[in-house]
Amino acid sequence: MINKEKQPNRLINQKSPYLLQHAHNPIDWNPWGEEAFVKAEQENKPVFISIGYSTCHWCHVMERESFEDQGVADLLNKHFVSIKVDGEERPDIDHLYMTYCQALTGAGGWPLTLLLTPQKKPFFAGTYFPRQSQQGRPGLIDILTQTATLWKNEEGKIRKSAQEFQDAVVNHQNKKVKETAQNLLDISSEVKGIEKWAMKVFEDTYKMMEKSFDKQYGGFGNAPKFPSVHSLGFLMRYGENESQHIVEKTLDSMVDGGIYDHIGFGFTRYSTDRYWLVPHFEKMLYDNATIAYAYLEAYQKTRKERYAFTAKEIFEYILRDMSSAEGGFYSAEDADSEGVEGKFYVWSLDEVQKLLKCRLEDKFLHEYLGEYLENNKVLISDTKEKVIEMFCEMYGITREGNYEGNSIPCRLLKNGEMIGRKLGMSFLEIGKIMDYCRNLLFVEREKRIHPFKDDKILMSWNGLMIAALAKGAQVLISDKDSKKYIEQADRAVNFVFDKMCNSEGRFLARFRDGEAEYLAYLDDYAFMIFGLLELYLATGRSKYLDKALGLQEQQERLFGDSKNGGYYFTGSDAEELIIRPKEMYDGAMPSGNSISASNLVKFWKITGEDRWKKLAEQQINAFKADLEEQPFGHTAFLQALQLLISDSEELILAGKLETESMKEMQKTVFGYFKPFLTVVYKEKDTKIPERLNHYSAGEEATAYICKNFACQEPVHTAKELNMIVKSK
Repeated sequence: MINKEKQPNRLINQKSPYLLQHAHNPIDWNPWGEEAFVKAEQENKPVFISIGYSTCHWCHVMERESFEDQGVADLLNKHFVSIKVDGEERPDIDHLYMTYCQALTGAGGWPLTLLLTPQKKPFFAGTYFPRQSQQGRPGLIDILTQTATLWKNEEGKIRKSAQEFQDAVVNHQNKKVKETAQNLLDISSEVKGIEKWAMKVFEDTYKMMEKSFDKQYGGFGNAPKFPSVHSLGFLMRYGENESQHIVEKTLDSMVDGGIYDHIGFGFTRYSTDRYWLVPHFEKMLYDNATIAYAYLEAYQKTRKERYAFTAKEIFEYILRDMSSAEGGFYSAEDADSEGVEGKFYVWSLDEVQKLLKCRLEDKFLHEYLGEYLENNKVLISDTKEKVIEMFCEMYGITREGNYEGNSIPCRLLKNGEMIGRKLGMSFLEIGKIMDYCRNLLFVEREKRIHPFKDDKILMSWNGLMIAALAKGAQVLISDKDSKKYIEQADRAVNFVFDKMCNSEGRFLARFRDGEAEYLAYLDDYAFMIFGLLELYLATGRSKYLDKALGLQEQQERLFGDSKNGGYYFTGSDAEELIIRPKEMYDGAMPSGNSISASNLVKFWKITGEDRWKKLAEQQINAFKADLEEQPFGHTAFLQALQLLISDSEELILAGKLETESMKEMQKTVFGYFKPFLTVVYKEKDTKIPERLNHYSAGEEATAYICKNFACQEPVHTAKELNMIVKSK
């Protein structure tokens, strides 16, 4: 980590928190840029590139072991030109070289380690390497020493190998382009042309999920285990009874496990085990946005209160800890504190017992346990001991611990109803007591040294959180916090449009320390459009739809591939790399192409313009081969396909937006899981979408319900609307 006593290197003037973490390494680091490659060419040295991000645990390990080591620094400074890249700040470079790493090794991850020729052509790639070789894993010193020798003695052979490697990767990309072009030749002007192959893809995807589903612990596969929320979204739309069981089992297990921060809320990245117990402790904005969205949809579908509570707790964490004063949302929190992974989050039994004995107030116990104390003729001191025992039992805090001698709070073994029965109390009553105790732990935990917070603001991740908050305002419209969710989402939108857009109207990907930089990528545009469309759905305010359409026009111009379909990851005005990537794999985050597919379908259904329909069909047909070959890796994209071929259901809400009658209409609609229903608003002076001009809009709300281009008689009360929506 940062050691300001050492002489800084060239990274010292960067804004990236990750690059600044390495600004005092003894290595002569360069930021990415032509200057470094010109230097490599002039000095005829290979290029060493290390890509990571500020909250990456193994990036920290590799820094402590190698990048702070003078021996490693001497090797790099003498024989290489070294470059550090923040993969979150420059996802274009990260995606490009991750492609090479996966092609060479069959895997990828961070830190990403590469060796390049001065012409940016890789000849070696991998992830984490220890300083010294051990247990069959090559060490960084051996890799660097051998490379320096080979470059000196067989430079021509290395350059030839790098060229052949690049040709292989480029040819693979060209093959995919040809397949895409062939798919575009088969485009039907009717959605039915897509439906023929889509249904089989859906069925195949479900069978794969069913086969990999962990029936005992939820989720998919073994360990490590990721939330896979895109897959859950697909399953909720698929509609089979067993698919809903998979969703609920997974969501229940996730929120009961240690992957969820039961004391301060929010989800960590993934579970290192099959049981959701031991997390990789870092928290990412994008994870919490997409997970909150999934819990909200599950609440709509099941009406299980715990799903709504989980989403609200996630938002409490985000608004409390991850929101900037200007309105944007920060990126991440580290897994480590004081150099130890998870130290901030774990507890010993003695620590918890001592804290609760000291802080658990008698007046609180009297307030919630008065009847219990009187009926059972017990002393309050005895009851306090019992409450402490129950709290530790409920959250799995034990003498032996579940993580390196300490305990990660979790609810995998016990639940509130079981605990409540022991005290003769309801789930709601015991919940209040447990939450009071939890908050005492939270207040105490706040005194600890916090993990590092990456306070850069990324347009793409903010788009996902805006979408989640807007979804929260829809689903939890009766909740006292729903208005706050809209306000915070709106502030984030204003921040991005005010602070992350240059004088020419081009959006920028990253803001930090008063500066926005790096031309925005596809994900930035696609995710922000997604957020704006959800805000339009939540509020009916046409300004959000207008902004979304404006961004989509810019996306078409900058990123669209009119010849082969789909969208490039980088804009036509961006730095030219060896390959212009076109991503569609749905990993921890959905791909920009996947979300764009959904956005295009929504634009068509909202505006009625065939232009958007044709673009949506082109987008989906362009990736037909990928969807058929590896559907499990594209489940966010499949949701766009599900939306496209669904029956055309539309609800037009006409009237003044701020009336109680409109709010009641919204409450009715958002109370159901209707992912294929298009909701469009018409106020008296609304100009978009233009197709609604012939609908009249008075003071009170009127609902027009249409299906497959046929509309029913309008209804004027939420009760009437509920009868129609409920029956569909």
